[in-house]
Amino acid sequence: MPPRKKAVDNTAMRELKRAIKEGAPKGLYLFYGEEAFLRDDCLARLKAALLPPGLEDFNLHTAQGKECSVDWIEQAVDCLPMMSERTLVVVTDFDLFGQGDKGKERLVEILSNLPDYCCLVFVYDLLACKPDKSKLAALLKQEGAAVNFQRQEQKTLAAWICRQFEKAGKSVDSADAEYLIFLVGDLMHDLSAEIGKIVAYAPNQRVTRGDMDAVAIPKVEAVVYQMTDAMARKDFDKAASVLADLLHSREPAVMILSVMGKYFRQLYTARLFLSAGKGREEFMDVWAMKSGYQADKLLGAARGFSLPWCRYAVRRCAETDILLKNSYGQEGEVLTGLLMELASGRRVTFS
Repeated sequence: MPPRKKAVDNTAMRELKRAIKEGAPKGLYLFYGEEAFLRDDCLARLKAALLPPGLEDFNLHTAQGKECSVDWIEQAVDCLPMMSERTLVVVTDFDLFGQGDKGKERLVEILSNLPDYCCLVFVYDLLACKPDKSKLAALLKQEGAAVNFQRQEQKTLAAWICRQFEKAGKSVDSADAEYLIFLVGDLMHDLSAEIGKIVAYAPNQRVTRGDMDAVAIPKVEAVVYQMTDAMARKDFDKAASVLADLLHSREPAVMILSVMGKYFRQLYTARLFLSAGKGREEFMDVWAMKSGYQADKLLGAARGFSLPWCRYAVRRCAETDILLKNSYGQEGEVLTGLLMELASGRRVTFS
């Protein structure tokens, strides 16, 4: 069973936005986390708040990854502002905690004595942020500098999606916003790109799921869910058609089977929850699920399956995984065989 989801803590991000709005950002920040859209938005706001228009080239100092060094950071921090009250130093993908003892000691000295005019931001984008137990990590924690840009919860994302459509002169209801999350994922950068395409395509002011399906690029998980959902509706021709399209598009068979296995584990959980009289929120919490649309589809589908069949489907996916890894060149046949077996298995009585 997957771990229960943790509530998204946006406290540090809210404090950052408040400080920027009030014109009093701190002198030191560390930006990390999966939600690059929010991170880049906050960084843009920080630049706009600190740097006078037209003078960015004089007061903005940037360095990337291996091009940076402790010496460069020290020099950039000491650069005086030109026709501005503040400077902004942005260092991206610099391994703060991999500089050795001497390097970290120098960093502690630099960060402990930042000039009042300087705002120094370390951005972790491609590099993972892995704080250790050094004085440097303790200093960053003490300064409250770390801002974790996390994937947002469903309600927050759905409300944001509705606002994005409104800004573009369109409207969408919250249920369809949740469907879009299911279709393309919960990263705001991906959602923003798809919203732009949908706005350009939608002929009417009201955006529909049909508009979304017409132009949005679904994630593989969403397509596989369409296949397994077709099975739940006993539409085996549709399920076979979706599988054929997936294989034709050269999606890895291991990926397809992985998502199938996850679906049937979720379906089994949904069937257990229904039998125990538990509800939608508890089911979403157990699977750390953001999409209400996805949860409703699973709970609805589970009503058409028995517990023995769900156990059978989970077991056969696990067994097929072993078979797939020993069937080089025949992956498509293996998955098609599993689909046919599960379709016929619905009519089998299990002990």
